[in-house]
Amino acid sequence: MNSLTLFCPCAAGVESYLAQECRAILGGEPTALAAQRGGVSLQASWSEMMQLNLRTRLAQRVLIQVKSGFYRGEEDLYTLAKSVPWEMWFKHEQTFKVEITAQYSPLKSLNFAALKVKDAVADRFRDLKGVRPSVDVKWPHVRIYVHLTQDQMLLSVDTSGEPLFKRGWRLDKGEAPLKETLAAAMLAASGWEAQSGLALYDPCCGSGTIAIEAAQIDCHIAPGMFRQFGFENLLPFQASSWQTIKNRARQEERAPTRAIYGSDVSHRMVDFAQQNAVRAGVAHAIEFRGGDALVRMPPCETAGMLMVNPPYDERMSALGVAGAGKGLGRERAQMNSAAAWAHKSPSREHAHAPVSASESENVSASSDFFSLLASHWKKNFSGWQAWVLTPNLKLPGQMRLKESRRVPLWNGPIECRLFKFDMVKGSHTGVKKAGPEA
Repeated sequence: MNSLTLFCPCAAGVESYLAQECRAILGGEPTALAAQRGGVSLQASWSEMMQLNLRTRLAQRVLIQVKSGFYRGEEDLYTLAKSVPWEMWFKHEQTFKVEITAQYSPLKSLNFAALKVKDAVADRFRDLKGVRPSVDVKWPHVRIYVHLTQDQMLLSVDTSGEPLFKRGWRLDKGEAPLKETLAAAMLAASGWEAQSGLALYDPCCGSGTIAIEAAQIDCHIAPGMFRQFGFENLLPFQASSWQTIKNRARQEERAPTRAIYGSDVSHRMVDFAQQNAVRAGVAHAIEFRGGDALVRMPPCETAGMLMVNPPYDERMSALGVAGAGKGLGRERAQMNSAAAWAHKSPSREHAHAPVSASESENVSASSDFFSLLASHWKKNFSGWQAWVLTPNLKLPGQMRLKESRRVPLWNGPIECRLFKFDMVKGSHTGVKKAGPEA
């Protein structure tokens, strides 16, 4: 177990940041480290695999690649899968599940392909032990991943279990919260960690994901410290070695070195954020408050970094002061804005549908809100950096600001941009054509 071939999948656009993170976690240049489309591959030991699971903020999983080979049909899948010594990885008393993905595969049914792999695994145990292990599609002890290209099959054993964005601390959340891995990618792309002492403020914090990720980074708290992993169910696992790794990580934790703030128009979401911060071990490192993003003043005297994943699309029906300014009563505006802030992720459901009158009003409210937000920032946040994640490529025009940088990131299946704006007091400048993307 001293030379495992690992693949760490991640969201599109994050591959280079994940490669840098792997170097930082393992030290130096890991063997055969390569950033690929959709992830990073490398050679590592069993101990290094556990460290990656514990410390990575950007990877979705850590997979051990155990077999690859050419195939033409389902029988080839069966033969390849049955040749893997699964008895080295788990016991027949344990349950397992087969997950399958494909790219340009000629097979007509991926469900049938997954069934053939499942039969191969179970038949190997039956031939060796006289009994077949059971399948559990909800809570298996072991997950087996199959990836098919046009003519190649790749089999992997999952070491993470639940996806790695599930850190174990977020129990209170809105209906569409920002994933922790995406929040970490935003922080990595901004270079916030390398800017010593720079304060961070999320004025639309929701359940606190960005602020909590930042606080854990500042306090050197490993993101996987509060959860369990799939490798704990595999036969090579040794509890004593794992405990040593966790103890070493705890010894590296430190007191906060910079100020981190979060606020939200919904006081309910602020309560959620505070409770999540307690579970994440960083309640002492973050100051959460309620308040409208259009009226909240800078939380500290020195300039810092604004980092925000604002609500958009149809959820922009009314937004605090912007809604009140369009003729809504203050009470109704605050009620609608609280609902809008609680639904923070975009939806593609109506991306190609005809635009209704209410949707047109939402677009108008969105433009008004971002224009007012930009005016508020320019007037009161001079010298601050502002990073805004959005699927709307026209956002700089709506804010009447010129971005100094744009980074492509994906929020699940939705292509987004992380825009950087440098806040300078004065009149709005015209928006020029955007330069090349970072």
